[in-house]
Amino acid sequence: MSFFLKAKKLDIKTGVEPIALLQEEEAYHLGIQPSDKIEIMWRGKKAVVSVNLSKKEIDKGNVGLYSNFWDKFPTLQDKEIVEINFLDRAQSVNAIKKKIFGKPLTLEDCDSIMKDIAENRLSNTQIAYFVAASYMRHFSDEELYFMTKAMAENGEKLDIDGIVADKHSFGGVAGNEAAMIVVPILASLGIKIPKTSSRAITSVSGTADTMEVLAPVNLNIKKIKEIVKKTNGCIVWGGGLNIAPADDRIITTNYPMSLESYDKAVISIMAKKIAASSTHIVIDLPVGETTKIPKMKDALEIKRKFEYLAKKFKVKIDVVIVPISDPIGKGMGPALEARDVLRVLQQKENRPGDLESEGIKMTGRVLELCKKAKKGEGQGLAWKQLQSGEAWKKMQEIIKAQGGKANIDSEDITIGAIKNYINASKNGKIVLVNQKAINDVCRTLGAPNERLAGIYLNKEFGNRVKKGERLFTLYAQNQERMSLALNAIAKGLEVFTIK
Repeated sequence: MSFFLKAKKLDIKTGVEPIALLQEEEAYHLGIQPSDKIEIMWRGKKAVVSVNLSKKEIDKGNVGLYSNFWDKFPTLQDKEIVEINFLDRAQSVNAIKKKIFGKPLTLEDCDSIMKDIAENRLSNTQIAYFVAASYMRHFSDEELYFMTKAMAENGEKLDIDGIVADKHSFGGVAGNEAAMIVVPILASLGIKIPKTSSRAITSVSGTADTMEVLAPVNLNIKKIKEIVKKTNGCIVWGGGLNIAPADDRIITTNYPMSLESYDKAVISIMAKKIAASSTHIVIDLPVGETTKIPKMKDALEIKRKFEYLAKKFKVKIDVVIVPISDPIGKGMGPALEARDVLRVLQQKENRPGDLESEGIKMTGRVLELCKKAKKGEGQGLAWKQLQSGEAWKKMQEIIKAQGGKANIDSEDITIGAIKNYINASKNGKIVLVNQKAINDVCRTLGAPNERLAGIYLNKEFGNRVKKGERLFTLYAQNQERMSLALNAIAKGLEVFTIK
């Protein structure tokens, strides 16, 4: 069904999803309901938008388009006549219903879901149903493959020849920015590693959030290829690209609930690696009481699924299960994690030893997987690059190539933050570090959106402490955020358990 209306510019911004406003009575006669999708066409251009209805805010014969629509499509003129096509309820909606009722999905089902999410043909509500169904009902191995393939193929690909390495953490461990140490070490040894990362979903800071403290991460594919050709590596935000765009929309819809199933995470990680041309992938799976994966049996099943998908896509993979009782590094939050990374790369005396060790260990695994080092010799080669300064020199090249300040010092990063010290209320031993509580406190402080917000851990798991001794330091960009965090801690949000 096709009809013509006059485009009207509305001086109001909406969220990520573009929205059109129709007059309620006119929409009723056209058979259009709120949240339906329509296609707007003008002079060879087209855009898919969701529909809102109003009795008074828009006149009949007009289609109201919010200001962010005009920003994205500047060729459209106010009051220009546009063609409107009503989009039938997508095949993907029926596929989502199949998942809700526990019926197996075909490749065509999976492709329709990913294609329609990528092309904005599904509403946030419909995507939320898909996310919820995926959380409640595991994917079969075949569905995992279908979903990963569909997500990777519905978008652009970062075509890079030869060995293309990647190191990725499954997440759930505060402060773990080992990838930002792995990238410059590997790049300094001539290995290509275009690291596309997500922003925080369930954690305090995603790798993209942390790197953004040092340099811009929202780069296009052309720029990334230029940087990789010049430096061998980059650390960028995957959401700024059109690589597996369906995943980024799912993440945006999912973010308010901080909810992600293991299967969804496996699909997301592998789809982006495949789309980024990765040939050799090291995945670390942190397992611990307060991490994203608390049970070893779940870690073993996730490992099996990664290995299954790697075999299907003919890529080399090394999945490392890492028992965790503590965060990795001292800083939790974008700026504090970036400071930890630079302290390691710049080999400062106060660098966090566990982050350094994790970075070296994972780099060694990648080197051995890529056959750039013999079994057992990868870590030694990684240490050499770090201690000689070659890794920091390479990181400076990457920061500069991405548009950042290459001569930045680790201690410059947190200047301007408001600080507050939290001390031990009694003598004893730290028997638990609650990663979920760290996330909650950091988010209350404003992380990851406010870069300076976060926690610096002055003590760690297993330490004995005395009453009044400093446990951790809170960082915030304003006093209001600090007050909220102090109130949460006073009401029982416990980062350390002391016995």
